[in-house]
Amino acid sequence: MQKKIIEIVEKIDTSQVFTELSDAQSGGICVFVGTVREFTQGEEVVSLEFETYQKMALKEMDKIASDAIQKWNLNKVIIRHAVGLKKVAEPVVAVGASSAHRDACFEACRYLIDTLKETVPIWKKEMFENKTIWVSAHP
Repeated sequence: MQKKIIEIVEKIDTSQVFTELSDAQSGGICVFVGTVREFTQGEEVVSLEFETYQKMALKEMDKIASDAIQKWNLNKVIIRHAVGLKKVAEPVVAVGASSAHRDACFEACRYLIDTLKETVPIWKKEMFENKTIWVSAHP
């Protein structure tokens, strides 16, 4: 049984996440999928592009997953982030947790996505009709 799935991918298949998190010991599975939204600060988004320093990103993602497993006694965790050019409505990140009880997987899922956004070296370029902006997720 694989307890953690940590990946940087070109494309996220959301249909497989539930199966990957399923576990006979889990009474709860929680998944968050982040997608490209159509508008940012009132401007229409054409697409987003994601880049990462993969070795460092995977190491940090693994640490986040391990911390969550320990803190909430999780059965399984997924942290998967896409890189490359992504169009509106396309998934760019999927995080999830399975645990014996729902409270643990809800709390863990929030921790997974919030901590990923705060600490993992993944950079986003927002492309609009007349401009492009690199967005720093890390203050």
